[in-house]
Amino acid sequence: MRARYGVPLTLTAVGAAGLAYAAGFEVRSFRLRRVTVPVLPRGMRPLRVLQVSDIHMVSGQRKKQRWLQSLAGLRPDFVINTGDNLSDTEGVPETLDALGPLMEFPGAYVFGSNDYYGPKLRNPARYLIERVQGRHGLNGNAPVVDAVHNPWEDLRDAFDAAGWVGLSNSRGRLKLEGIEIALTGLDDPHIKRDRYAEVSGGPESGADLSLAVVHAPYLRSLDAFAADGYPLILAGHTHGGQLCIPFYGALVTNCDIDTDRVKGLSTHTAGGHTSFLHVSAGCGTNRYTPVRFACPPEATLLTLTERG
Repeated sequence: MRARYGVPLTLTAVGAAGLAYAAGFEVRSFRLRRVTVPVLPRGMRPLRVLQVSDIHMVSGQRKKQRWLQSLAGLRPDFVINTGDNLSDTEGVPETLDALGPLMEFPGAYVFGSNDYYGPKLRNPARYLIERVQGRHGLNGNAPVVDAVHNPWEDLRDAFDAAGWVGLSNSRGRLKLEGIEIALTGLDDPHIKRDRYAEVSGGPESGADLSLAVVHAPYLRSLDAFAADGYPLILAGHTHGGQLCIPFYGALVTNCDIDTDRVKGLSTHTAGGHTSFLHVSAGCGTNRYTPVRFACPPEATLLTLTERG
């Protein structure tokens, strides 16, 4: 009996322990990633940018709400929200409560697919299949049928009322004590809402710094931003792979970016220009897959410094 069943029982126990850890501990083990990015003109003081992404708020997630509120203690110069705030049609009030202290700071935002549409129960193995077949979101899959529509307009109106700049296929500016930041953003490429032609042309003259913002880091968007000469691109969407293999990394990115750049700071080159790229692993999950393994939930404090 031991020879026949010992190994399967051991594997079952290990798998159960891993699932318990992923669902019971790591998914609530919130972290702050800190990175330094040398993109500022000479003589300009450092800027602290807080990026929050992929909150995927579900009603009742009190620990996540308290952690997001606590980030205001970092006193960033400005906040960038790279989308997917919701995973619950009733989640807008709690999302706004969690982000309330951060909305006291200058900020900007783009939306992701989960801001517009409620999640559906989905076999996680489909992400692996889609990666092999080169299909991601609506970029190769059939349009979603009978989608649940989230009240994203309420989120937008609250962000706008707080003075945050909406960047869905648009440009905007933030003014920070004599410093002017120009921002260019896209709506979510994952559901083909990106319209780069509406914002093309590259960094704006007269601004001290220009940044690019998008939810899902699809290569077409990164290519366009980099070729136009943006020094830094901020994105989210990937969840850092969400379920990763220790000492190996992510298996999927849920878009066409490679797994080596699934989270953190890297670069992207197109059209003879190289941009810094920061992809946030985000601090939430789809409500139907509330697990993380070897990929803790996070926000990022980026310190922008002078170029070398």
